[in-house]
Amino acid sequence: MKTFFPKFLFLLSLLILTGSCKKDDDNGIDDTKAENLLGLGESAEDLLSDDIYKSLVIEFVYSNGFRPEQETIDGFRQFIMERVNKPEGVSIVETVIAPPEGAPYSTQEIRDIEDANRTRYTQDDQIAVYVFFANGSFVGDTNTSVTLGTAYRNTSIVVYQETLQSLQVDRFLIESTTLRHEFGHIFGLVNILNDDIHTDHEDPSSNKHCVVEDCLMYFASTVPKTIPNPTEKDIPVLDPLCLADLQAKGGK
Repeated sequence: MKTFFPKFLFLLSLLILTGSCKKDDDNGIDDTKAENLLGLGESAEDLLSDDIYKSLVIEFVYSNGFRPEQETIDGFRQFIMERVNKPEGVSIVETVIAPPEGAPYSTQEIRDIEDANRTRYTQDDQIAVYVFFANGSFVGDTNTSVTLGTAYRNTSIVVYQETLQSLQVDRFLIESTTLRHEFGHIFGLVNILNDDIHTDHEDPSSNKHCVVEDCLMYFASTVPKTIPNPTEKDIPVLDPLCLADLQAKGGK
């Protein structure tokens, strides 16, 4: 019997609430959190270069049963280290939380879960990124379209882990591709802030994605592949134009 996969979409959150900078303490914004409440792409240079932040910590948050595979974590760490200039290193910490309630989740609910459970924030010379592996799906999913992940703040990502686990494909491949694709968005790809040096590779049919079909940042890069026993080499990579855009922001 044939298995038919629906069209998978990424929800790219561009119309988001931005936080004030550290100097502003209006509206009750905690100074320790303000640097992590900015718009998507606004911390791309800080993540990639060593001009201000010398190290990067990535916090994986999940409830029991929704941890990404160890192979995904190991490959992702290497993927990040190959792209960022952080002389004091890149670390991944894991935080296990009680299963949040309310799934399927709206973007606001995902923000609320972050506010309640995130423990690592940008401070001193270390920049922090939060990734939530959700125990539920996105509220906007339909029978023909589902969201696998969203980059929704400058250092915030959600991976809809329950949805990924429900797919009849190798989990390592789809999990790794989704995680790296969303991290590409907080790196500023593709042309998130209209400041990439190669603006001509932004897909006119799918804004903020790459027009190169083999690129990690192509809009359909995460459509599940039926590859037997996939390995690291089967995960889409960044094309030369995307790499050049990251290097222009201080990356490798």
